[in-house]
Amino acid sequence: MSSARGWLAAGLLALLSALSPSRASLLVLSYHDIRDDVAPKGDPDPYAVSTTNFAQHLDWLRAHGYQAVSVQAVIDARAGRGTLPDKAVLLTFDDGLRSVYTHAFPLLRAYNWPALVAPVTSWVELPADQRVPYGPSDLTTEDFLTWAQLRQMHDSGLVEIGSHSHDLHRGVPGNPFGNQTPAAVTRVWSERHVYESDAAWRARIEADLQTSRALIERNIGQAPRVIVWPYAAYNDPANGIATALGMSLSFDLEGRAQQADLGLQGEDSADQASLASLARLLIHGNPDVRDLAGELRRDLSLDGMRAIQVDLDYVYDEDPAQLARNVDVLVQRIHDIGPSHVWLQAFADPDGDGAAEAVYFPSRHMPMRADLFNRVAWQLRTRAQVRVYAWMPVLGFKLADTDLQRELQIAATGDNEIPRLDPGDPRTLEIVSDIYAELATSSHFDGLLFHDDAYLRDDEIPAYGDGIPAARTQALIDFTMRLRTAAERGRPKLMTARNLFARPVLEPVSEAWFAQRLEPFLAAYDVTALMAMPQMENAGGAHAWLHTLAAAVLRVPGGAERTLFELQTVDWRGPAPLPGAALRAQSRMLQALGVRHLGYYPDDFIGEQPPLEDARDAMSARAFPYLER
Repeated sequence: MSSARGWLAAGLLALLSALSPSRASLLVLSYHDIRDDVAPKGDPDPYAVSTTNFAQHLDWLRAHGYQAVSVQAVIDARAGRGTLPDKAVLLTFDDGLRSVYTHAFPLLRAYNWPALVAPVTSWVELPADQRVPYGPSDLTTEDFLTWAQLRQMHDSGLVEIGSHSHDLHRGVPGNPFGNQTPAAVTRVWSERHVYESDAAWRARIEADLQTSRALIERNIGQAPRVIVWPYAAYNDPANGIATALGMSLSFDLEGRAQQADLGLQGEDSADQASLASLARLLIHGNPDVRDLAGELRRDLSLDGMRAIQVDLDYVYDEDPAQLARNVDVLVQRIHDIGPSHVWLQAFADPDGDGAAEAVYFPSRHMPMRADLFNRVAWQLRTRAQVRVYAWMPVLGFKLADTDLQRELQIAATGDNEIPRLDPGDPRTLEIVSDIYAELATSSHFDGLLFHDDAYLRDDEIPAYGDGIPAARTQALIDFTMRLRTAAERGRPKLMTARNLFARPVLEPVSEAWFAQRLEPFLAAYDVTALMAMPQMENAGGAHAWLHTLAAAVLRVPGGAERTLFELQTVDWRGPAPLPGAALRAQSRMLQALGVRHLGYYPDDFIGEQPPLEDARDAMSARAFPYLER
């Protein structure tokens, strides 16, 4: 892909506010290689930027009021010792390529612009007879910065030297299937067929960062104060290790627009380490100044999301060979359709009652049907280039401890209700939080989709929320936010989506029957996944019903910006697949009405339903830039 639309997929604008009492904004740009001979578009190294374009970036930023700031200024703002100017910008350079010294540094001196350079210290120390695989080629020691060059840049007063780790810029075995996942956050799957323990993982990360720190301090004369995480892969414990070693400011890579309080102080600051990881805009595809200007000026709220909700139960097979074929078929189909997101089932529900009988990741509280979620999520992210949300129950679990299950399960009074645990019992929150934390420790994903099991009938647990419908709705929202917090210790900056039944939108009084309402959902979640499924609601005319539903949503402030209409592709009353033409027609009608975000469920990738052409027409995100939620 070319222009700003192409490199958006690699990172979104990192505009961070609340940096100081003045709430100034900070734009952080991430560069890698600066060379003279970069192709205007389609260079073999997608992260290389031409020297001409880089100089034009600096010219444009300065001409449009951006003020370059140093790492010290950001640290001071975080500590409350200073304020950042309006439209502050920080330049960063990853990996430690020699072109930073030969091509970028002269321009930094000419413009008097400070920057952060974060080398991989094992690459600076690379022996002459070794090579590093890097994009389309292998690099030698001649391609990386020397300690003398790093020292000269540091001594200029313009360049802060941070750590990009010593040897974490690589993949390690992340699951029994051999997928290579980022070394900084992966519990390594060993040849002994066990995962690395938490203690062993901590020791490995601490040893790596200690080595990098010692090398930088010995050769530069100052220990690093910044950690730049390879592949943007980090978690709160990793940030805690870095902070203990003096690297209290950290950066990820493929960040999103966010609010981050860099003035965080006090006893809770260590518990909020993830807030120190600042998002950056990855400069990708050699954008010229028009691309950069267009990206920085673009209104992200106008972008759309295209999501497909996928049953991992359809992928699972007891035969490993068939399972592998199923994974390949799914990933290829998602690649061919081209959505922006996949909401991937992380739990097993083979009887279809809506509750998890097992999970697809290691857990102490639930049986593991197969260690499959991380494998499929990683394949979808790397091969199909989509964002993956873990689709998880909120209350619908069948615990391995059957006695505890009987104690906690809601005594449902209606027929065909999803088996659910009592959200008012503290043990439920503790157990489900543990399950979410286990998911985040074992798997790589971008967000959470809270399942449609998060509801309460008006005669279920009457004392919950003091029996007040709005309070019951908010209490369930708060419950899900606690689950997100548990997961974010292992996967920071998770986005959130939650299923919402259509009836509370069309009949607000029905909040009492579900403990759900659109307005508080819009306030709480990044996306509300509205179940826009007319056949499921026994609606007489699908188009008319969808038109009415869309009108109700669009009347609500924020409804267009934060609501995804999830269409159905199966009529479960049969059951029978719905025509692919219906999916096309409904998606086009909703877009014409002003709906921005669309999805569908289910996807039968084995039976190719809906047909590929129809699914692509309705759900491809390739025709426009999408919001990376």
